[in-house]
Amino acid sequence: METTPETRARMSRQKSRNTQVEMALRRALHAAGLRYRVHRRPLKSVRREADVVFGPAKVAVFVDGCFWHGCPAHATWPKNNADFWRTKIEGNRRRDQDTDRRLASAGWMSVRVWEHEDPVEAAARVLALVSARRTPGDRSGRPETSTARRPDPGPSEVN
Repeated sequence: METTPETRARMSRQKSRNTQVEMALRRALHAAGLRYRVHRRPLKSVRREADVVFGPAKVAVFVDGCFWHGCPAHATWPKNNADFWRTKIEGNRRRDQDTDRRLASAGWMSVRVWEHEDPVEAAARVLALVSARRTPGDRSGRPETSTARRPDPGPSEVN
C-alpha cells in the first residue's frame, strides 16, 4: 500500500533537529555545567551527525525518537504500508548500530537517549561518562573557570 499524501505531509513536518526532547536534554546538560557542540559529525569521514558532541572527551550523544528508531519499549508498527515502515525503522536501527561501531573503533563513546527518558536522568548519565573520559588537565565538558588567583593586595598603607 502506498503512503497517503496526508501521511507523507505529516511525516515530512517531523523535526529532526532541536526537538523538544533534545532541547530539554541540552538545558539539563548546560545546567549541570557541561559545555558542548550541537549537530556535529564526531568523525568527518562518517556522514552522521550527533545531536550533542563533547569533542575532547570523545562522547557523542544521539537523541532517538521511539518511533523512528524502534524503541523496544514504545515502538509501534504501523498497519498501513507496514512493509515500508518495518524496512525503514529496521534500517534506522542498523545504521545506529553501524554508527556506534564506527565511533567506538575511533575511540568515541556513543550515548543513546530515548525520547521517553527523563532529560535530567539522561544528563546525569552523560555527565558521568564525560567526567570519566576526561584526561587530567582536560577541562572539556566543564564551564570555563580560572584557577589563577589575583595576588593579595596586602594591607593598605595609612598616612
